[in-house]
Amino acid sequence: MRTLTDKKTLNKRIWVIALPIILQNLLDAAVSSADVLMLNYVGQSAISAVSLANSMIGIFFMFLYGIGTGIAMLSAQYYGKDDLKTIEKVEGIGLKFALLVALIGMVCSLAIPKTLMRIYTNDEALIEIGAGYLRILAPGLMIWAISAVYMSILRCVGKVAVSTVLEALALVSNVFLNAVFIFGLFGAPKLGVAGVALATVISRFLQLAGCFLVSIFGNSGVRLTFSTMFVRYRVLEKDFARMALPAIGNDMVWSLAFSVYSMILGHLGDDAVAAYSINNVVRNLGTVLCYGIGSASGIIVGQILGEGSIEEGKEAGHICLRLSVVTGIIGGLISLVLLPITLHVVSLSDTALDYLKFMLLINTYYITGTAVNSTLIAGVFRAGGDSRFGFWCDLIDMWVYAVPLGLIAAFVLKLPVKWVYFLLCTDEFVKWPWVFKHFYGYKWARNITRDSSEL
Repeated sequence: MRTLTDKKTLNKRIWVIALPIILQNLLDAAVSSADVLMLNYVGQSAISAVSLANSMIGIFFMFLYGIGTGIAMLSAQYYGKDDLKTIEKVEGIGLKFALLVALIGMVCSLAIPKTLMRIYTNDEALIEIGAGYLRILAPGLMIWAISAVYMSILRCVGKVAVSTVLEALALVSNVFLNAVFIFGLFGAPKLGVAGVALATVISRFLQLAGCFLVSIFGNSGVRLTFSTMFVRYRVLEKDFARMALPAIGNDMVWSLAFSVYSMILGHLGDDAVAAYSINNVVRNLGTVLCYGIGSASGIIVGQILGEGSIEEGKEAGHICLRLSVVTGIIGGLISLVLLPITLHVVSLSDTALDYLKFMLLINTYYITGTAVNSTLIAGVFRAGGDSRFGFWCDLIDMWVYAVPLGLIAAFVLKLPVKWVYFLLCTDEFVKWPWVFKHFYGYKWARNITRDSSEL
């Protein structure tokens, strides 16, 4: 049995990793909030168009997140084994995947932006605005891919604070540049939605420059290098593919499902889209704590398992589960507190405000479901290389249950917007029985590292 001192030490290790990630998530959510507030002065259509375009960018982001998870699964355990050389090899493999995905995303955003927007809406005004946004944002995807891989590595080797500073650099500069280009400050032209896209590209470039500076002058232990991209590490590549591909698949089926949610609501009218867009911003603020715990759990549990401490890894998993419940409840309360403030600040139609109030109330309990599932599926399970369970769990939950239910509710039964949204938000709780059963089976608690002679 673990002593009280052992548990306090585990709690401390988790929070040392979690707090900088929580700060990073808070900054990210704050930037999204600032973007919406500034776009509020451009118009409701601008908010809706950027939200729908970002649903497509969200698919790219989830690819990156899945690749980052594959990097983290291996890197965290090899860091627990104190093997930095292998981590640089993992970085090269991650860069190959990430840049390929970014190239595809960039080409599609440049070549067929209107086609991409039509997936989400049939409103020509929104399609035109969103297409212009995607064209400008496209080159930034390549920049974003490189920095995302390196920052994932930094988090795994104990440089979470450095990663947070780099993310803060991008986010703070993004807010500043958004204000400059939206309102035409300092003699800049008023670009509206195009200014938001341009600000994002410039801020991600500044972040990448910061990554290179850390790599060259910092004491990170792992360099940002492209040379390992062109070397074959067959055994390590197989390990990466075996663990990362299901994680990428998991994140993709999850992300695509949420894109379909946006598509469903997008075809229910501009009021529904605008309300959903602002609701997502508030929900992001409510989930900063739980996503921080989820990310930290994947790193800390992975490091412990990589050290060969299986029982301690299980105990860390239990602590992370308890913390996810607590942070989920806190997130719901945050959403409740922000409800009257949000309704007062935004400029929406009366119908959109009515939808928004209902969606914010759903958040008060929905965030707890998100917190528990993200911590266990994307954190604890993946820490031991177990990414297949999450893939099959979300594939069945989202695509056999939630998406068909939403489509039937919206387009066959033609239920009101509130009912459609409520039914979509049952997805997190339907999978709880299987998630908890898998957690207490402990098949995820494994050391997945190899000896250097095998690599």
